[in-house]
Amino acid sequence: MATLIHTIADHSDDINYCAFSSSCLATCSLDKTIRVYSLNNFAELPYSPLKRHTYAVHCCCFSPSGHILASCSTDGTTMIWDTRDGRMLAVLEQPSSSPVRVCRFSPNSTCLVSGAADGSVVLWNVQSLKLDRSGNVKDGSLVACAFSPNGNFFVTGSSCGDLTIWDDKMRCLCNEKAHDLGVTCCDISSQPVSDGEHGFIYFQMASCGQDNQIKLWLILFTDFLGVELKYKCTLNGHSAPVLACAFSPDGQMLVSGSVDKRVIVYETSTGNTLHTLSQHTRYVTTCAFAPHSPLLATGSMDKTVNIWQFDLKQPCAGNIIENASKVAVEDWSEDDVSAWLCAQDLADFVGLFKMNNIDGKELLNLSKESLTNELKIESLGLRRKVLQKIEELRMKTISVPITIPDEFLCPITRELMKDPVIAADGYSYEKEAIENWINSKRRSSPMTNLPLTSPMLTPNRTLKMAISRWLETQQKPV
Repeated sequence: MATLIHTIADHSDDINYCAFSSSCLATCSLDKTIRVYSLNNFAELPYSPLKRHTYAVHCCCFSPSGHILASCSTDGTTMIWDTRDGRMLAVLEQPSSSPVRVCRFSPNSTCLVSGAADGSVVLWNVQSLKLDRSGNVKDGSLVACAFSPNGNFFVTGSSCGDLTIWDDKMRCLCNEKAHDLGVTCCDISSQPVSDGEHGFIYFQMASCGQDNQIKLWLILFTDFLGVELKYKCTLNGHSAPVLACAFSPDGQMLVSGSVDKRVIVYETSTGNTLHTLSQHTRYVTTCAFAPHSPLLATGSMDKTVNIWQFDLKQPCAGNIIENASKVAVEDWSEDDVSAWLCAQDLADFVGLFKMNNIDGKELLNLSKESLTNELKIESLGLRRKVLQKIEELRMKTISVPITIPDEFLCPITRELMKDPVIAADGYSYEKEAIENWINSKRRSSPMTNLPLTSPMLTPNRTLKMAISRWLETQQKPV
């Protein structure tokens, strides 16, 4: 269930974009401003609004740490801001002075991409704030951009309908006509998936366009095979051009916003509609999931941003398994620690831990002294609560969640497969689950919604062996 919990109505013109960090929400508008809000109570921060752009602000994005905010505008610039005090750190001028439509940080914060109306793409060095490399799409304006989770490549979308894949050296690796009337947005899920047939691990991408469609794609990127962009399926539901799309952090949901004034939330694995939100009174131009809390922001030409809260179910048993390995915790990234804090009802500390670069190893080494002197947690009760949760993490023998590789999960049950079979659509499923699916008179693929040409199921012995080997590695003592 999605509940509207707050509406922001501070902008005086159309909302163009909104973006989350772990502790803030940023919005930008045709009114030339960027506004920044705290996620604690949605109060606008003291330094907001940011007013240095001279024309409409088209896009804004946070660096992965949340310490830096970028914004881009019709004035031909991308501006860099310090989110702690609102200081402007730099003005990056597009070499052609063309209106800048989109900007994105790489996952490791080393570079920033800006794309402009003349089709120019610029890769900026974030440390030096200097131009590193540049290029151009074949035709049209550049209006969309998304990085892969590992930062090895990024995808741009253009008004002529092309999706272009670039490597981190700005070499064009692939170009595909995706939407006849133009791409409007694209996003890449942070969770890789399997193609279900050959066992390759793919990145899942969504694109949307003026053709009223949302398309899902699989991207294979390897040193020995190069790049492959594989069409997966089309999600229907909107009756007008789709202007925005975004994956949830776990990759299980995809949200879209449209000229039809509706927001639709889909289940990624099946394409089923989970929620249809119709509160906006004009075109929905942007939508974004929060990285570490069950929040969704949607922005519109009605000059408002709606904040929605999801009533999330408990994690599916198939998505995690329990393991006694302390090494797994030591290998946690800062994002893993943030997710753990949220699960322990300590979400208020996400920003503090991020600011101090607390990863799994640092987490296990935290003490009463470091919480007091380094993290400056003044409340004795809160320090005790944090220490208790950390001690539980250290001592539990069956407590640390280890993510099951997505390709080992049945797309229907989202549980670890015991007897995987390949169906006529080329995807692998748990035998009992797909048999029940077919026996219930469903003749379409659970993954693509296209007709299943045959009810025949073929045992996937290769996948079954891979699952067995993986299970053996999880059972080895540390």
